[in-house]
Amino acid sequence: MKIAFISGTSIVNSPLFSAWEVRSVETKYGEVTYKARGEHVLLNRHGFGTPLPPHAINYRANVRALADLGFRDVVSLNSVGSLKPELPPGSLVSCDDYVALQQGPATFFDDELKGGAPGIANHLIPLIVEKLAPEIRVEMGKVYVQMRGPRFETKAEICVIKNWGDVVGMTAAHEADLCTELGLNYNSLAIVDNYANGLEGTEIDFAKFKDLVKDNQAKVNRLFVRLLEILG
Repeated sequence: MKIAFISGTSIVNSPLFSAWEVRSVETKYGEVTYKARGEHVLLNRHGFGTPLPPHAINYRANVRALADLGFRDVVSLNSVGSLKPELPPGSLVSCDDYVALQQGPATFFDDELKGGAPGIANHLIPLIVEKLAPEIRVEMGKVYVQMRGPRFETKAEICVIKNWGDVVGMTAAHEADLCTELGLNYNSLAIVDNYANGLEGTEIDFAKFKDLVKDNQAKVNRLFVRLLEILG
């Protein structure tokens, strides 16, 4: 099955893709480096060199590259913070809607009076969820709240947005918007790496966050092993 995967820092730390071929493609919006094996490609949204922070990612180049390479089905794994006590770190979720009010949406429609309905296709998610069970449980139908970054949200901000959705992140809404504009099917998976700042009495900083990501690495590795089997 011809599938493009988009992920982040978790794949840099994974040995699963070390043997995949490194390639690059030039797009109207810039050059994109990716890894390839058979009918699969893997794109690190932050880049495979010096990782870019979320607000500086070239989202348009990333999504345009996948379209130019002939991909129509995209499976994304995003790191998120939980806005709900019942979604502890280590939870795997799939979002089917999102809120992105802090900044304007990423778009390819710069020079024409055109817009489109937002959405997350998730057409592969039922198959993925069925095949992952019972080993890996996916909480479906969640709402993703996108914030700008690169800093984490203040406790006061979390008090506001915890009523807007289930998880908070900095990347998925841009990717979903751009995929929809180009007719790509965006499929959402997200790993909860932390409780959002102040939720459940937690304090968060970047060093603590990196430790939490490391704690989830084995689960992410296993998830990708299964995804490659299911979508192979």
